[in-house]
Amino acid sequence: MADLIPQGSHQKGVPGTVYLVEEQCNPSTDYFVLPAVSAGRHRVVRCGFADLPPSADLDGAAVVFVRYVPPAWAKLVEAVRPRLRRLAFFMDDDVLEVGASAGLPWRYRFKLARLATWRSSWLQRQAAELWVSTPYLQLKYSGWRPRLVLPSPAPGCTDVRRIFYHGTASHAAEIRWLRPVVEEALRRDERLAFEVAGGRDVHRLYRGVQRATVVHPMKWPAYRAFLDMPWRHVGLVPLLDMPFNRARSYTKFFDITRCGAVGIYAPDSACADVIRHGVDGLVVAQEPEAWVEAILHLAQDEPQRSAMFGNAEKKMTGLADRAQRGYAELM
Repeated sequence: MADLIPQGSHQKGVPGTVYLVEEQCNPSTDYFVLPAVSAGRHRVVRCGFADLPPSADLDGAAVVFVRYVPPAWAKLVEAVRPRLRRLAFFMDDDVLEVGASAGLPWRYRFKLARLATWRSSWLQRQAAELWVSTPYLQLKYSGWRPRLVLPSPAPGCTDVRRIFYHGTASHAAEIRWLRPVVEEALRRDERLAFEVAGGRDVHRLYRGVQRATVVHPMKWPAYRAFLDMPWRHVGLVPLLDMPFNRARSYTKFFDITRCGAVGIYAPDSACADVIRHGVDGLVVAQEPEAWVEAILHLAQDEPQRSAMFGNAEKKMTGLADRAQRGYAELM
């Protein structure tokens, strides 16, 4: 349950609380409902399906269902309906008619039916307002006298710090090790976002981590182009003590530097052998809390990270020169 209190909302005369009931954070809320209710300087509480406040807290409050009406909330609202100041249901797709979803996957159609379509009569019995996103929906459901809610641009963060780990399937242990580290770092700093490469297993592992993106594994030519995309800041290279890891080289240092980031590296690794701690990267004992602190420090200290990146570029050039000298002897 997320409590969003606009500045000044504690002052006398400000309207009451609005509970937004949503499956999870979603564009429907951010583009339509949240801007609409925030415009009135209400105290806004975003609730998931399982986030049920005490019934007494709903006295004089408004409840807005975003697309879906979960059973637990329907039971609660029905019990306190005479005490609610307002009740509304918002939709930005035609979720109230079964036929409108024809051609969509059957699992999704059943979800719409269970949480929206079959709730239509219940909503009308509860005298709920209908809020819609388009004139089309407003006209189609004109008998309900719906209110048109136009979208506003979702607020964006212009100061995002992207941390990433692009390990392959052979790094499954490191991907698992990073999960609680990343979750804690993202919890402590809302500007952070995380990017990790992996398939369905990785997606399942990181599903509950807010602001974590799982990118599908790709062939090397595509990955090289992917590295050239900007806006990465901190690269992670954990390395557990496993036989397969002992033969690895320091190419991850090249990948991280190439995409404009500074790395955090495990000790006793090939990368740590070429990194000067605090100069062109960080070498941090592989302890979860130490990595959380290192991530936060490196993401937040822009001047130091910029200086370290410049040193990392010089180090990469030096390593390339050293390799070229070896090639001469090889051929």
